[in-house]
Amino acid sequence: MDTSLSGKTALVTGGSLGLGKAMAQTYYEAGAKVAILARRQEPLYEAVREISASSGGEIAAFACDVSDALGVSATHKAVVKQFGDVDILVNNAGQAAAKPFTEITDEDWQNDIDLKLMAAVRLTRLVWPHMQEQSWGRVINLLNVYAKVPDARTAPTSVTRAAGMALTKVLAAEGAPHNILVNAMLIGFIKSDQIQRKYDAAHREESFEEFVARAGQRLPMGRMGEAHECANLALFLASNASSYITGCAINMDGGLSKVV
Repeated sequence: MDTSLSGKTALVTGGSLGLGKAMAQTYYEAGAKVAILARRQEPLYEAVREISASSGGEIAAFACDVSDALGVSATHKAVVKQFGDVDILVNNAGQAAAKPFTEITDEDWQNDIDLKLMAAVRLTRLVWPHMQEQSWGRVINLLNVYAKVPDARTAPTSVTRAAGMALTKVLAAEGAPHNILVNAMLIGFIKSDQIQRKYDAAHREESFEEFVARAGQRLPMGRMGEAHECANLALFLASNASSYITGCAINMDGGLSKVV
């Protein structure tokens, strides 16, 4: 199975930590030129240092707040200048945001829309012309299982992620004639920086590993997923091995979601 990304340029948002870093490393090891984007410069540099310690393609960090339209445009230009046009886009930026509906302010809604939906819209719009011109492209949208099965107290994230799933389907239909494949990965409970932040905020007496193990026991597979397991799927979807898969919202949740 051909999963080489040699000669391809990949852009990964939220690429300094957790799932984003794991995907960036997998793409790098597959031979791609990888641009990782995140807000904070120091974690970006640390991610580049760790990833480049192994052999692979090329990797570079770009500090960018993807909720800012002008920043997105400027950073895209910088990526193209260094690595060439983007062939693979991973829209992974986001953070947990969930409150009772009546407590969500207009500002909360707008911030979540800008970070999780409009960032994907703007970046995809920037990379699309090149993908269409060369008749090859990959767009992968990282969502979560609430996009399919929202529950109480899961907004605004469940709403913006559901919009991201609709965007995925629209783009897949428009991209198919041009061999631009667009898919979504719906994340459940994966051991990542978001889980670490949840653990840190609670000031728990148990260790992080004990917390992860206990929380994982409630899941169908009896454990949380690992970031590299998500990265393996992301590599498949970015490669020629997935050449006839588009418009799919794939549950990456170890069986957590009650719908397929």
